[in-house]
Amino acid sequence: MFITDPVTILLLILLCLFLIHIFDGSKENLYQNFPPGPKPLPIIGNMHILNLKRPYKTFIELSKKYGSVFSIQIGVQKTVVLFGYETVKDALVNYAEEFSERPDIPIFHDISKGYGVISAHGENWKVMRRFTISTLRDFWMGKKTIENNINEESVFLVNKFKSFGGKPFENSMIVNAAVSNIIVSIVLGHRFNYEDPVFLRLMKLINENIRLLGSPMVILYNIFPSVMRWLPGSHKAILENATETQTFIKEIIRKSKEELDIDDQRTLIDRFLIKQQEEKKKSTKYFCDENLTMIISNLYGVGIDTTSTTLRWALLLMMKYSEIQKNVQKEIEKVIGSAEPHTEHRKEMPYTNAVIHEIQRFANIVPTVPHATAQDVTFKGYFIPKGTYVFPLLTSVLRDEAHFEKPDEFYPQHFLDSDGRFVKKEAFLPFSAGKRSCAGEKLARIELFIFFTRLLQNFTFQAPPGAELDINSAFGFITPPMPHSICAVPRTEDQTTKGKIY
Repeated sequence: MFITDPVTILLLILLCLFLIHIFDGSKENLYQNFPPGPKPLPIIGNMHILNLKRPYKTFIELSKKYGSVFSIQIGVQKTVVLFGYETVKDALVNYAEEFSERPDIPIFHDISKGYGVISAHGENWKVMRRFTISTLRDFWMGKKTIENNINEESVFLVNKFKSFGGKPFENSMIVNAAVSNIIVSIVLGHRFNYEDPVFLRLMKLINENIRLLGSPMVILYNIFPSVMRWLPGSHKAILENATETQTFIKEIIRKSKEELDIDDQRTLIDRFLIKQQEEKKKSTKYFCDENLTMIISNLYGVGIDTTSTTLRWALLLMMKYSEIQKNVQKEIEKVIGSAEPHTEHRKEMPYTNAVIHEIQRFANIVPTVPHATAQDVTFKGYFIPKGTYVFPLLTSVLRDEAHFEKPDEFYPQHFLDSDGRFVKKEAFLPFSAGKRSCAGEKLARIELFIFFTRLLQNFTFQAPPGAELDINSAFGFITPPMPHSICAVPRTEDQTTKGKIY
């Protein structure tokens, strides 16, 4: 039954404002010596100054007034923003335990119910993260198998690009499919054809959710869930997509249980199901189907989209900066020729390595990853209570002018010394840092190097005739490049075999 009487509605609004005032007043002593920030308005907090499509831009402006540790109130939620490399690293590394929690964000809770790795909490998060990292390492990361799989997949990707004959095409689904197949090989032990309708549907659901998670409607849902959940919008589309994705994953798990051979552990699912059987004897609650479903969903979602988005940025930037592309190709010819690229080549390819690092820095695909305080903490002289939302702004790290000469430009020399040798940068933190850093960082680094070198080994990337290349980012939870088409022009035989290693 809906209330339509205007007097009743007004009274309810006044009651809400009164309760919020009382609620805030009861916590006043909790927020003494809290980081400074703009004065909030009732109910909406500082939302009137927040860029809902690109919140990090608002944070950058606020840092100029309030410094490297400041607060902003989003709705009734007080949030601390950490700005710049020194501050972010200090919090995530030197105060790793204190800043190790995830905030209980409504949309992520609705999707995961606290299971998996990315949005999990407490001991469940620790157990699932430990399992995921050790399984990736034991099965793939420490072996040549994963490089061989990526090289095999890169051949399918090259052939798909060749099929366009140098004519313009949109590459997002194709690159996504190639990267997806690496995760599929880890989870299922096989790959999908790029035209497989089930595979295409799964990628469409995941891509749409990654995009919608950064939409203004979802931000409003996360701030006012009790009101917004009754309204139509992208938050409902996300939940529908997540339900369909999880149904697909649950069916895979069901089939895997039927075919499980404890003496032949070929996939991550096999390893989990065997642990599940072992843990049943101990009556523990962690190795359950819900956690397995969400681990696979996490790997399919963020694990795929981050790498594929970075590769799309890579090709766009090579089209934009053709001289840099030529220099990479020259180094590929000199060191690899037409042989398969492998990670051991990387140490002989400082320029290519620098370009890949600069692509990750410039693309800035994850501007911030929400954290929360696991306990009360005094940080940089400010008191931050347990459970406070904390946004370590990775944008401010990757574009910290104290560490990067030209932070707003694409400039591979950031990672090269005067003699052309590769230089590590401590402020290079695209995978974040500390206890919540990306669990798939090593895999992502291998994928980026092999896919990138294989593609530039075989193609020169150009903009379609008359196209203007926009290197501003679109909005989303993971920020992709603006929509664009590419031309993958096959390189001549003598170009790709020059300097071949036998």
